[in-house]
Amino acid sequence: MAFRSLIHALVTVALAMAGIAQAQSVWTIDKEHTNIGFRVSHFLISDTVGCFKDFDATVNLPTNDFTGGTVSFTARTASVSTNNEQRDGHLRSKDFFDSSEFPELKFTGALVKEGGKDVLRGNMTIRGITRPVSLAVTYGGRMKDNTFHIEKAGFRISGTVNRLDFGMKWNEKFEGGGAIVGEEVKIDLNVEINH
Repeated sequence: MAFRSLIHALVTVALAMAGIAQAQSVWTIDKEHTNIGFRVSHFLISDTVGCFKDFDATVNLPTNDFTGGTVSFTARTASVSTNNEQRDGHLRSKDFFDSSEFPELKFTGALVKEGGKDVLRGNMTIRGITRPVSLAVTYGGRMKDNTFHIEKAGFRISGTVNRLDFGMKWNEKFEGGGAIVGEEVKIDLNVEINH
């Protein structure tokens, strides 16, 4: 009887583990339908808008719900674009991303619920400096794409980081005394992922 009980317990554990394994899934970013955008104050009167054109991300889900999913994101800093080559070259320089020394920007974190709201909480690394970051998430939904036999999900992700926290200390002033480039960078992501 003890042997049967042991076998039954082992089978139960194995089935439970199999269920967990089946529930886990890996989603990849749909680059053609994703924009990794940011905006920063310029001369205190408007915003300069930019994005990264070269990036990768995966989302690992422990269950069928996105809550608790872990996110891994990487962007190549040399791919930064603000539609102005001179400004983009400055952003790649040592004053900002220092792309030759630090070619990648990284984020790792998890989707969590806080006060009933979806939040992406984790660590961002820029110029070799890692800081905790919390981003608001709006879930757009999920659907089956029968043409390509995949499932898709969409998110809007937003938040703010201070560039000085990541060693981007270039801070020239214009004639009136204000900063040419603001310290706070607003993150604005429109993301689609596929499974």
